[in-house]
Amino acid sequence: MRPLPPLNALRVFEVAARTGSYAAAATELGLTHGAVSRQIGALEAWLGQRLFARAGRRMVATPIARVFAAEVSLSFDRLITAAEACGRPGARRMLRVSAPTSFAMRWLIPRLDSFHQAHPQIEVAVTTVTTVHEELRGGFDVAIRRGFAGEGNWPRYQATPVLDEADTLIMSPALFAKCPIRSPADIEKHVLLTSETRPGDWTDWLEVAGSSHLTGRPRRLFDHFFVTRQAVEDGLGIGVGPLPLLDTDIASGRIMLPLPEIRVQRTGYVALTPVDAPKDEPLGAFVAWLVAEGQHARVKSGRSQC
Repeated sequence: MRPLPPLNALRVFEVAARTGSYAAAATELGLTHGAVSRQIGALEAWLGQRLFARAGRRMVATPIARVFAAEVSLSFDRLITAAEACGRPGARRMLRVSAPTSFAMRWLIPRLDSFHQAHPQIEVAVTTVTTVHEELRGGFDVAIRRGFAGEGNWPRYQATPVLDEADTLIMSPALFAKCPIRSPADIEKHVLLTSETRPGDWTDWLEVAGSSHLTGRPRRLFDHFFVTRQAVEDGLGIGVGPLPLLDTDIASGRIMLPLPEIRVQRTGYVALTPVDAPKDEPLGAFVAWLVAEGQHARVKSGRSQC
């Protein structure tokens, strides 16, 4: 018999080394922190050397453990490829996608049906994070975050630009009919709505609009943009919102753009895939679809600005 190390312990070790945390490994694998520690202890006993060392309150992989983990990860990739090649024809593949809440609600999920129609064999499971800067952790195949795709910006991840973003003034059609905004000066008649997750949205927009003197006006603050967007739709005030994330709301008439020519360019979104992830067809198809949808949205947004 081949003297194989304990395979379950290898699986736990690979996740802990890849995520950089026992806690993150426990979350991804659905285990307790203690179970992760015991499995890694069993592998260390089999190998006869330590794989993790304590650094403050965290357990950090040793240099030799990082090299070993890379080899284990490649071996798992080969196992996955072999299993898929020998697997049931037509079996559905699950893709786990992590995305900011507003991006998922307003842009990604409304478009997913077109992906499923083109790729019925791939099932997309979406989980959300509360901020676009939330730490990359837990199990996912693709993570969508705000940022740039420049080299060194996302260590251990392949970054692909997906979507540009620009902020502009938003309000409900009913509120516009009652108290229209035809120039930045008309804003003084309205309640300003804003979000903790989008600090500086009003300050930046007012500066571009040439109305910085209105920056000190009182505002109603909500914890997240999707709450602010709902308050805008309900006519409780006016807000600054992102395009093209709100395209479906605008097309349906729930929200309108009173001054669409005044826009503030924001950092866009990128799709992140672990560099050691299997470069298989489902993952590539989904990232390519994201890019194509982003390009379509860019063209549409450009036409609406003209």
